[in-house]
Amino acid sequence: MEKLNQIFQKHINEGKYPGVQWKINFNNKNYEGKVGYKNLETKEIIEEDTIYRIWSMTKPIVAVAAMQLIENEQMSLDDPINKYLPEFSNLKVLKDEENISITTFLKNPPTIKDLFLHTAGFSYNFLNDSIGKEYEKIKLFQSSTSSLEEEILLLSKVPLLFQPSTKWRYSVSMDVLARILEVVSQEPLQVILEKQIFSPLYMKDTSFFINKNNTHRLMKSYEFDYVENKLTEIIADPQKIGTYGYPISNNQYARGGHGLYSTTVDYMSFANMLHNGKSKDGKKIIDKKTINFMTKNLLSPSFFPIEILSIGTIKDKDYVNDLDPYGWGLGFRTLVDRSKNSNLGSIGEFGWSGAAATYFLVDPVKNISAVLMTQVLNADSNLKKDFYRFIYTNL
Repeated sequence: MEKLNQIFQKHINEGKYPGVQWKINFNNKNYEGKVGYKNLETKEIIEEDTIYRIWSMTKPIVAVAAMQLIENEQMSLDDPINKYLPEFSNLKVLKDEENISITTFLKNPPTIKDLFLHTAGFSYNFLNDSIGKEYEKIKLFQSSTSSLEEEILLLSKVPLLFQPSTKWRYSVSMDVLARILEVVSQEPLQVILEKQIFSPLYMKDTSFFINKNNTHRLMKSYEFDYVENKLTEIIADPQKIGTYGYPISNNQYARGGHGLYSTTVDYMSFANMLHNGKSKDGKKIIDKKTINFMTKNLLSPSFFPIEILSIGTIKDKDYVNDLDPYGWGLGFRTLVDRSKNSNLGSIGEFGWSGAAATYFLVDPVKNISAVLMTQVLNADSNLKKDFYRFIYTNL
């Protein structure tokens, strides 16, 4: 697998990444590697136990925890969200997606299934729409000290972008789902995830906070500056990354859409579990039939193509929608069309990624799990594409 390290080293030599760590499991045989640094300034190399902010790779973990409650009949996919969160009982929806001031009534309330599928009508701070801009205005999820309950109360005062179940929009819906988990379980999200997922999967370094004795293991966060064509270290409040709250030491902090720290070892344990629903020593985490349901496309053809249009995205001749070959399941993107973007994966290959270029995939057909870790915001997608291409042309 030295060839893969050489591919990643090329990206590092071009100044686009400080370092990269990866793991692949193919037919129960493990491969791994790491190149570069976790801190460019001090030249500290990446170690086996280096810790990363995994950003949106938090979402699949929360999705599995939610489906465990559904398996136990503690809630249902068809439940309206205001059954558990009454603050959403008076939701309005924009009459015109471009005009925040004109609203109309909901035809149907968003359901728990809508939260999983990103069809509830919520948006994201970084998306180029009127509701995303409103989230930014009210500083949604920018605090590193607020509780999940407080953030969801703030969110409930903002209209939906569209009527639920009519469109797909990547969104803060997994944060809403995480809050419902807390209400149903009557426990903090960290405790829920620790009991239901982290402990049985031996994910000892996955959490919403880092013990002070382990902060030296955290990879520095960087951002790629396309004007200067170089990496810049994100030096700010150590409890935030950019405008987003992402505290290191607040053990009360929790979010459903981002916020977790993890390692390649830990996340590979989670990815491997998604093949059969069991831990490496045979403990049942979730039913295999549930995983199959979660990871198949549940969007109707009218929702396609799905795409994430961040602020500043220019759809010129070089624009490629990386989600074009994919549909969406209950917390995962899932491959539905290999002909688009010359995709090499198997139909049903699934996974997700994080804002700082972290990435994972699971291919049940070819018995592959793969995890890629680095820490670069605003990165291009070429690193992930090279990883994906290597997996499907060399294994």
